[in-house]
Amino acid sequence: MIARRNLFLGLGALSVAGGGAIAYRYLRETEPPAPAAIDARGRLLWRNWSGSAHAYPERRWAPQSVDELAASIASQPAPIRAVGAGHSFMPLAQTDGTLLTLDAIAGVASHDAGNLTAAVHAGVRLGDLGPALAAIGQEMPNLPDINKQSLAGALGTGTHGTGRTLRALHGDVQSLQLVTPQGDVLECNAERNTSVFHAARVSLGAFGIVTRVQLKNHALTRVRKRTYIVDTRDAIEQWPALTLKHRNVEFYAIPFTGLSAIITADETDAPIQPRGLDQDADALMSLKKLRDLFGFSSSLRRRVARRLLQELPPEEAVDAGWKLLSNERPVRFNEMEYHFAFDQQLTALTETLDAIETHRPDVFFPIEARVIAPDDAWLSPFNRGLSGSIAVHAYYQDDHHFLFELIEPIFRKHGGRPHWGKLNSLRFADLRELYPRFQEAMALRAELDPHGRLLNDYLRTVVTA
Repeated sequence: MIARRNLFLGLGALSVAGGGAIAYRYLRETEPPAPAAIDARGRLLWRNWSGSAHAYPERRWAPQSVDELAASIASQPAPIRAVGAGHSFMPLAQTDGTLLTLDAIAGVASHDAGNLTAAVHAGVRLGDLGPALAAIGQEMPNLPDINKQSLAGALGTGTHGTGRTLRALHGDVQSLQLVTPQGDVLECNAERNTSVFHAARVSLGAFGIVTRVQLKNHALTRVRKRTYIVDTRDAIEQWPALTLKHRNVEFYAIPFTGLSAIITADETDAPIQPRGLDQDADALMSLKKLRDLFGFSSSLRRRVARRLLQELPPEEAVDAGWKLLSNERPVRFNEMEYHFAFDQQLTALTETLDAIETHRPDVFFPIEARVIAPDDAWLSPFNRGLSGSIAVHAYYQDDHHFLFELIEPIFRKHGGRPHWGKLNSLRFADLRELYPRFQEAMALRAELDPHGRLLNDYLRTVVTA
């Protein structure tokens, strides 16, 4: 904590002397234009977290039970789109028909202590599910970096954490309940409605409304989380070995510094050592300040950054896994994340970092690398074997079109599959080539929703040629 405060104070002192930062701020930093709060028809604005998508729904509907949902869904104005936290960067929830929330259909329905399973209503937010499962001695085996999403939204987009032996969230779903657009309630697992089970675990909300899932969990576990700074070339060289050594591991390559932050988490019996106040947002804005001050000179920016960052000592915390694996991310951004066969990840990462440091001195967000175990869901980005992910972020006030123009061609060249909830330009023809069972899944989707009542304009480009 002291070292981080010294970092922030040092950058603050530099800012006083750095008139260039002031010019940068006033010339380039502006709030993105906001859509009207009410449209010409008097409909209220809905907007996602980053501001990349918005809509004016005809109806906002929060059914209080699965029975109410099933009884009334067929009469709701289409397209019907379910929304959780609105954290997807893609326009998955965008609709001028019905915006459906499962906020009232949330919480733990039942559990089996002996088998470490829990039936969970799918509207629950991940941040609320952690303590609810802990109360019954269970926890999800893994969690994503951000836990504000609803469980249904996280499953439907293939959201994941990191760990060579740990699957994405949908990989631990044993069964699910789904309400079709006609109001039929389907119970799905490996023996019953099997195809729907395999297709709808990662569904984009296009097969029906997932209302309940049974999760295979772990016993409540204490972990030691450790964060430390190394040279990026060392992080890349050590990455395969790190994934074998640690239960959870990821690293953040910090552009224009030659440094990376490695984050590990391993089970421990050590006494609890709370992590204290979250400093990540302050650290991120310090990187922004470095960009503002020294964006005109990459070499100077690198020298100053290395001098400040290399002085940071390792940080450690010990606590229940659900308290440490996710983080607060109040600084808004837009993000593109692709998943690669593990042996392609580092090559793609090196090219990505080189491209950013050659062409985009405005980028200051670290580039995130993670590892994910395989599963067998039809639309899972991880169903071809061990995968490595790369995520590139852009500050919400900055232009993010370079993600499509500069970064996505690199990702696609190396056979990447996009995170379903994060920025990408792929459509039906592209996805059909990446997923062996894609057309089979789309045919099943058409059977479940023959009139396309769940499809908004974006999804139509995904599910049909």
